[in-house]
Amino acid sequence: MLNRLLVALCVGLFLSAGVFAQTKLLRFPDVHGDRVVFTYGGDLWTSGSVGGTAVRLTSHPGVETYAKYSPDGRWIAFTGQYDGDEQVYVISSTGGEPKQLTFYPSRGPLAPRWGFDNQVFGWTKDGRVFFRSLRDSWSLPIAKLYSVSPEGGPAEALPMPEAGSGDFSPDGRKMVYSPRFRDFRPEKRYGGGQANTLYIYDLNNNDAQKISEGPRASRDAMWIGNAIYYNSDKDGKFNLYAYDADVKKTTQITKNRDWDIRWPSSDNQSRIIYERDGELEIFDTSSKKATKLNINVPDDGINKRRRQVSVANLISSYSLSPKGERSLFAARGDIF
Repeated sequence: MLNRLLVALCVGLFLSAGVFAQTKLLRFPDVHGDRVVFTYGGDLWTSGSVGGTAVRLTSHPGVETYAKYSPDGRWIAFTGQYDGDEQVYVISSTGGEPKQLTFYPSRGPLAPRWGFDNQVFGWTKDGRVFFRSLRDSWSLPIAKLYSVSPEGGPAEALPMPEAGSGDFSPDGRKMVYSPRFRDFRPEKRYGGGQANTLYIYDLNNNDAQKISEGPRASRDAMWIGNAIYYNSDKDGKFNLYAYDADVKKTTQITKNRDWDIRWPSSDNQSRIIYERDGELEIFDTSSKKATKLNINVPDDGINKRRRQVSVANLISSYSLSPKGERSLFAARGDIF
């Protein structure tokens, strides 16, 4: 009898684990209040900031990435691959039809190492969407930051001559930015001349002050209070660091030795959300503690269903028999 109860308990735990299983490969997250938004399978999804079952926000065949909540949480700006290229869009945080904000033709198609054009980075203090664009560049990887109203209209360039990423100070008078971007580069622990370097740019007098230390990359800057948090692999793994803008001192915040922190984003108040090992974590800057989110993305399994696929345009090699009465074709990893 006891053995039967143990078997039943194990089966129940196994089934419940399947129902609430953590979905992997959640990327480019952002957080606002009790909600988070992220990219999975090329679409935008939202869930509670404590985890749970995700809700699909977009379903277009093109990829939607870099979603960022507006300061009031009502809107989400993102980079979308609609109509053949990448542009900036905005959508209600509860869902609906995306509205296109930029129309200047994007550069591309770009090799994966160059990332995306018109990449959304966040919202300005007066409610505009700011993003990185290659529209005025004469060569890769030169780019600048621009802002555009969520109501539409022309995009306006920020004053930095070159900028690959950035975030505004709480009062909106300064910006921490990197002239370069290397978001999708495969090199680890790169310390050459193209490594991301962070500067504080004074928008009133156009003065720039370097805050990065050492040759390794400093990227994904987030300004919270008087501290600038950023991501760096200066200790061998990508971890969070904090630069105190008052005392001008840098402190290492996380010391993960297994998986890198990727794509961190903040609510500009006290929380930083990021991807690690394909899952999402939220780091509280007050308590200095990280919490893993158990998020389940529902899947109807459409890509797992048996189906017929024409290989007419997918043939990789072929060969004739000695007398020419038969032929061999290789396609999609199979021999016909």
